[in-house]
Amino acid sequence: MHMSKGVEWAIHTLLNLSMLGDDDPVGSAQLAAGHGLPVAYLNKQLQLLVKAELLTSSPGPRGGFRLARDPDSITLLDVVLAIEGNESLFRCTEIRQCGKIAELHTGGNDSAACAVKRAMYRADLAWREALATQKLSDVRRELDMDDPAVTRTVRRVFGRE
Repeated sequence: MHMSKGVEWAIHTLLNLSMLGDDDPVGSAQLAAGHGLPVAYLNKQLQLLVKAELLTSSPGPRGGFRLARDPDSITLLDVVLAIEGNESLFRCTEIRQCGKIAELHTGGNDSAACAVKRAMYRADLAWREALATQKLSDVRRELDMDDPAVTRTVRRVFGRE
């Protein structure tokens, strides 16, 4: 399994915005500079977060992005779905019905869903359920416990201290 860098970037951006403690918007260039990210690519992720209603954006020279919801109501699944979409990680192509094995196989129920497909979909569901239980606020608390100075650093980088 491989997720795009956009998921990591989106989560860190949401966390950074949650640390600011105000409702002032932050521009995409400033958000990108916080972690040394390319502005154009981060901006694509930001637009996906706006579309998913995790961020709001305001235009103009004093515009930018801010959280649309409380961090306690944003799950990691919300972020993954916003960036990656809702497609299953596994794509069954029914190879069991191809090739020599399919030609020679005479038993079983070919109309039943593939056991491999069912197993992989169960795993996908478990992964989604795990992401749905982890809120942005939980990750923020863990981050603050790991590094109590990180919020102050983020606030300084974005001119809030």
